[in-house]
Amino acid sequence: MRILYCGDVVGRPGRRVIAEKLPELRKALNLDFVIVNGENAAHGFGLTPKIYQEIKNAGADAVTLGNHTFDKKEIIPFLQEENDIIRPANYPEGTPGKGVKVFTLADGRKIAVMQVLGTLYMHAALNPFETLSGLLAQYRIGDNIQAVFVDIHCEATSEKVATGFYCDGRASLVAGTHTHIPTADAQILPNGTGFITDVGMCGTYRSVIGMTPETALSRFLPDKKSSPLQPANDKATLCAVFCETDDATGKAVKIFPVRAGGYLEESFKVC
Repeated sequence: MRILYCGDVVGRPGRRVIAEKLPELRKALNLDFVIVNGENAAHGFGLTPKIYQEIKNAGADAVTLGNHTFDKKEIIPFLQEENDIIRPANYPEGTPGKGVKVFTLADGRKIAVMQVLGTLYMHAALNPFETLSGLLAQYRIGDNIQAVFVDIHCEATSEKVATGFYCDGRASLVAGTHTHIPTADAQILPNGTGFITDVGMCGTYRSVIGMTPETALSRFLPDKKSSPLQPANDKATLCAVFCETDDATGKAVKIFPVRAGGYLEESFKVC
C-alpha cells in the first residue's frame, strides 16, 4: 500500500498548498491512501466542517486532528456524523468522535488509521501507550488488516520516538505531528515500522510554526505583553511523509519525506 501523510495544515496558506499540490502528488506517487492532519486548518486553530470538505476535495481520504480538536465548536456535532475524521483515541470515554477508523480501499485492502495525543507538555489525556496497546491488539498487520497508521500528536520528540519503538512491528507507519517542523529521521525501524518524528506542517515557513513572527515574538520577549497569535500569510510548503508497505506483512518497505512548494528546499517536485 502506498500511503502519504501530510502534516498539520495551518491556516489559509496550508489549505492553498494542499489544494494545489495534493492532487498532483496523488498521481505522481500513485497513492493508494492519503491522510491529512487538519487540526490547525481553520485560522490556525481547529477545523470546521467546510474546511474539512475542502481538504477532502483536494484528495484526502482521512483527516486527523489533535489538541485543537474542539477549538471550533461547530465541529463537535460533525464529529459524531462524519466517519473520515479521527481525533485522539486517548480522550476519555464519551468524548465526541472516533479515535480509530478502518478504511476499505476499492480493491478490498484495509487500513486502520488511529491517533493518540502525547502527555508531555500537553493538555491532560489518557496514557497513549495504554490506548495503543488495546488498539494494536485489535488491528493486527499480517493478520486481520493490511496496514495500520499511527499519528502521534505531541510536543516532546522523545515521546514520539518512544511511540515509534513501542509500535515497531505492530504498525505500518508511525508519524509525529504538532511541532510543525519536519525532522530528518525518516526510517524503517528494526521490526519493520516506518517512522518519522515530525512530518512538519503544510503552511508557510516564513513564520513561527505558522504564526506571524510579530505576534509570536511578543510571547518570548520580556518587555512585551502577549498578543493573540495570527496565522502568517505567505507561500506555503506541503510537508508530508511517503510510506510503501507490504500487503502480506503490513510492514514498511520504503519511506521518505515529501516537501513541495514554498521556501523550504523541495524533496519532491510536482509540475
